Amino acid sequence: MIGYLCVKLGKNIYLCLVRHINNYFMNVSEQQFLMENSFFSRMKNPLWLLIIVVFLTGSCVPQKKIKYLQSAVESDSSKNFVYTPSPDYKMRVGDNLYIKVQSFDEKTYRFFNPDGGNVNSNAMYNDAGIYLNSYLVDNDGNISFPYIGKVQVLNQTVDGVKATMQKIIDQYLKETTLIVKMVSFKITILGEIKMPGSYPIYQDKLNIFEAIAKAGDLSDFANRSRVILLRKSENGVQMHRLDLTQEKILESPYFFLQPNDILYIEPLRGKQFAFSQFPYTILFSVISSTLLIMNYLK
Repeated sequence: MIGYLCVKLGKNIYLCLVRHINNYFMNVSEQQFLMENSFFSRMKNPLWLLIIVVFLTGSCVPQKKIKYLQSAVESDSSKNFVYTPSPDYKMRVGDNLYIKVQSFDEKTYRFFNPDGGNVNSNAMYNDAGIYLNSYLVDNDGNISFPYIGKVQVLNQTVDGVKATMQKIIDQYLKETTLIVKMVSFKITILGEIKMPGSYPIYQDKLNIFEAIAKAGDLSDFANRSRVILLRKSENGVQMHRLDLTQEKILESPYFFLQPNDILYIEPLRGKQFAFSQFPYTILFSVISSTLLIMNYLK
């Protein structure tokens, strides 16, 4: 409401200034103001000022283009959306897995853990420590586990890898528990984002809005209706276009991201000519300069 009143007040002030400038230009003598081939000869009609104001106003980014989850019919009623089941991520060549074996037999189970079972090791809980103590899926789809050798994990989910490893460990130890996590779960966000870059993810699932929040939200010039998702496939990369301004994104199969997904946010058309906020400073500077010139010419 306050913003609306400010706009109305600014409009009234502008109209008063236009009338004042128009009266001034109509009353001054031709010899004093209208100089041949002069810039001021074009100022007889205040239309130029109106054009500037219209340009500045039209260059602002409308609120409709920066809102998420817009409904076709505005209403305060609640709505229910059902997530589209997305397939669980399956291990690919180059992925890293963190595997930890826990058992009551401390002397035995420490041989299966890279850190020797030292839970107090601070180096294990930073990014570099977790990566260095993880297991890489090689070109054949295997990981090399201590004292066991190579284990095939290609095209298995995290739960599938855990079940496979549990069967193998049970042959050596009884009453063991395994912890299996994806270490190479990261996403990359580029384009019209406030903090572009790659972000490691330490949770099993992450939706697109959570990813954007990690990067500080989209910029005012982001085209929220044209977001490109790049996802690795068996034969290369798949590209999907998403519209964050529509509610149906909540039911999209691409609402939840997968490891190594890349998001590219396109800019709005005419970004170089647009303003995220109305440039009141520029407008008032133009008006002030005009009034100073008029006062100087008197």
